[in-house]
Amino acid sequence: MKNRERLGHVALIISALLLVGLTACNRSSSGGDVMASVNGRKIYRTEVDKYYANQTAGSDQQPTGEQAVSLRLSILNELIETEILMQRAEKLGLLATDEEVDRKLNEIKSPYTAEEFNKRLQDKKISLEDFKRDLRRSLTRDKVLNKEITSRINITDTDVSSYYNEHKAEFNLIEAQYHLAKIMVSGAGNGQVHNLQNSKAQNDAEAKKKIQMISNRLDSGDDFATLAMNYSEDPETSNNGGDLGMAPESALKNADPATRDAVMKLKPGQYTPVIPVINPTNHQPMGYLIVKLISKEPAGQRDLNDPRVQQAIRQQLRDRREQLLKAAYYETLRDDAKITDYYAEEVLKDMGAAK
Repeated sequence: MKNRERLGHVALIISALLLVGLTACNRSSSGGDVMASVNGRKIYRTEVDKYYANQTAGSDQQPTGEQAVSLRLSILNELIETEILMQRAEKLGLLATDEEVDRKLNEIKSPYTAEEFNKRLQDKKISLEDFKRDLRRSLTRDKVLNKEITSRINITDTDVSSYYNEHKAEFNLIEAQYHLAKIMVSGAGNGQVHNLQNSKAQNDAEAKKKIQMISNRLDSGDDFATLAMNYSEDPETSNNGGDLGMAPESALKNADPATRDAVMKLKPGQYTPVIPVINPTNHQPMGYLIVKLISKEPAGQRDLNDPRVQQAIRQQLRDRREQLLKAAYYETLRDDAKITDYYAEEVLKDMGAAK
C-alpha cells in the first residue's frame, strides 16, 4: 500500500514537472516558433512574418524598433481574432468550402492574365496557397457574421422616422446636389490600371483614340457604368462604374471652367462630350474626361416620404448597428476563448529588462 502511495506521489511530481516543462517550452517558443495560442491552437511566427512582409512590401521606409514591434503585435492580434472566429465557424458548420474558395478566386483573377496575377502575388510577397487561405478565412468570416449578426438586424419604420425627426437638418439641402460619374483616360503611360480590361493608354494619341471609342459606344447606347469599369483609368472610381457620389453645386464652381460648364448644361441621364484635362504648368492635355449627370437634387428640405431619404437612413442605421454588434460579438467570443499571447509577454519582459 505504501509502495502504491509512493508511486502515486512520484507520478504526480512527474506530471507537475512535465506541465512546468511544457509551459516553459511554450513560453520560450515565443522567441522561436509559437507566438500565441487560442484554445490550444498555435499561431506561428512564420505566419506573422508573412503578413508583416505583405504589409510592408513596397514601402520606401521599413518600420524599425518600436514601430516594428507594434505592427507585429497588431498583426498577431488580428490573427488571434481570426482563429477565434474560425473555431466558431467549425462549431456552426460554416467553414467556407473548396468550391466557394475556388469560385471567389476565379472571380478575383478574371481581370488579369495568369502572368499578371502571379506578379501581383509576388509583389505582395504571398504564395497562391497563402492567398487561398486568406480567401477561405474571409469567406468564412462573412458567413459567420451574416448568420450571427447581419441577418438578425431589423430596422423598423419607427427607427427610420425617429432618426429623421431627430436629424431633420441633415436632409435640408442648402444648395443643389449633383450625383455624377466619370470616365477618365490618361495620356501618361506610367501607373497601374484598375479596370476590368487592363486597358491603359500609353501616350496622348492613344488616349484620344481610346476616349473617342468610349464616346462612340456611349452614343450607340452602351451602359456608362459598364464602360467605366472596363476602360476608365481613374483608380478611385473605375471599380464602381465611375460613380463620384453627390457633389454640391459650389464644388462644381471650383472645378475647371470646361468641366463646370459642360456639367451644368446636362439633364439627368445625359453625359458630356469629351473634355480635355489640361496641365496648368505647360497647358498641354494630361488626359480626357466624360462626365455623366446621374441625378440632381434641388436645394430645400427632403421629406421623409422620399424613398431615397428612407433608404439612406435605413442603410446608415443598419451599418451603425452592425458595427456595434460585431464589436460586441468579437468581445464575447474572445471572453470565452483561452488565449495566451507569448509575444506580448515577451515584449513586456524585454521592456522590464530595459529599465
